[in-house]
Amino acid sequence: MPIPLFHSIASWLLKKRYHQIELFLKYPAEVQLEVLQELLDFADETETGTRYGFEEITRYETFAARVPIVTYEEIEPLIERTRRGEQNLFWPTEIKWFAKSSGTTNARSKFIPVSSEALEDCHYKSGKDLLCLYLNNNPNAQLFRGKSLRLGGSKELYEDNGTFFGDLSAILIDNMPFWAELSSTPSNKVSLMSEWEAKLHAIIQESIQENVTSLAGVPSWMLVLLNKVLEETGKGHLFEVWDQLEVYFHGGVNFNPYREQYRRLLPRDSFQYYEIYNASEGFFAIQDQNNSEDLLLMLDYGIFYEFIPMATFGTPGQKVLPLWEVETGVNYAIVITTNAGLWRYQIGDTVRFTSTDPYRIRITGRTKHHINVFGEELIIENTEEALRRSCLRTGASIAEYTVAPVFMSGQEKGAHEWLIEFRTPPADLAEFATCLDDALRALNSDYDAKRYKNITLNPLRVHVARENLFYDWLKSRNKLGGQHKVPRLSNQRDFLEELLAANPKVNPGIPG
Repeated sequence: MPIPLFHSIASWLLKKRYHQIELFLKYPAEVQLEVLQELLDFADETETGTRYGFEEITRYETFAARVPIVTYEEIEPLIERTRRGEQNLFWPTEIKWFAKSSGTTNARSKFIPVSSEALEDCHYKSGKDLLCLYLNNNPNAQLFRGKSLRLGGSKELYEDNGTFFGDLSAILIDNMPFWAELSSTPSNKVSLMSEWEAKLHAIIQESIQENVTSLAGVPSWMLVLLNKVLEETGKGHLFEVWDQLEVYFHGGVNFNPYREQYRRLLPRDSFQYYEIYNASEGFFAIQDQNNSEDLLLMLDYGIFYEFIPMATFGTPGQKVLPLWEVETGVNYAIVITTNAGLWRYQIGDTVRFTSTDPYRIRITGRTKHHINVFGEELIIENTEEALRRSCLRTGASIAEYTVAPVFMSGQEKGAHEWLIEFRTPPADLAEFATCLDDALRALNSDYDAKRYKNITLNPLRVHVARENLFYDWLKSRNKLGGQHKVPRLSNQRDFLEELLAANPKVNPGIPG
């Protein structure tokens, strides 16, 4: 099929979907309740459905009263039974795919069930919706005149008792519809290579020959690839390699620390950035407006959402709210019920609603990735924004970072200890540390209260990481590429101590 005709047909089909999206924009609660009832009815004869009497549940209140909130550890026995070949335990259709996910804080792998319904009605549907929303906002887009450069995880697909496990990206690529492969680069063979550094070289060799019009992948790893493209080609910026490049679809980590670096690689004001929010458990939200940091929560993917205010999270008075009871400006932990048989499952992410008409969110961090040793309630949203402000003031740019507490000892007060790998270091590290501390105080009133006159917290300390420290650390743990991320915040010092041990004593920790 000629490219212009393919472009026209694809654009027309994708834009038709926008009318369905308008339905859940107009009737969000009704759509979510319908999703919940369909899930309950479909799974009522499973072992889980029988245990909790799904057949009798017709109201959200009954569902919330009968079905407990769970973590992965609590449902792991059911998942392991399914991996050994048992079926109809928590979902009625065959579960043969498991997305292997260890996250960033737990070395022990999780195996997240992926059903055929989740593949079709969530993951692949979201891919089409991402294009639909982008095309709706950019009617002159020419995406289908070229290919999308995708950067996923490595293959690592293994068979065990008739089931398969590996990176979610590998599962998606392995089941990808033919039309998606035709419009993507590199080939599936290269995309599924296991060895990260050899894979980067192969991606470059294939992709520089193509007319790439879009990019898709995690910002930290995509940045590594794009810098290597320029190194390989000798070009000054990416438009000299791919002149028709028009948009980068990104997710997985906060984009703000990388934004200026991408602008240097892609120096064209018309270039677009579109953020997505997905995980091994499902695809949740998509940026639906140009030049926005807000993500539209997608309500018809076979996922029912609930939210726990972080002010009550993990306490005896913990509250769990359905979508229609959330408020803007509150930090919530997400609970999901999905079309892969996860029932009231805590995924470990936190979000804040910026709008309830329609429901738009921003990702604020992880329930386990915060520092609250001294009552400061520091979250990733705070640190990312503080770093952005500090870099703008000092002309610095960062590659990676991690933060941990310095615990009180005797009369010595606590503090926060930062390890930062700079791409462009600041001229004055002490000034950078002061800017960072000031920005955190402006962004987080609890942190500011603990820092007031050094009552509880001394000024933060900043260490400079050697070049590629975090990359080498991830490599040593076999976590290069894909969705693997450096742990940003921790209430413990384990990660920081490991990294400091591999880092030369560049400085003793400059106080802010």
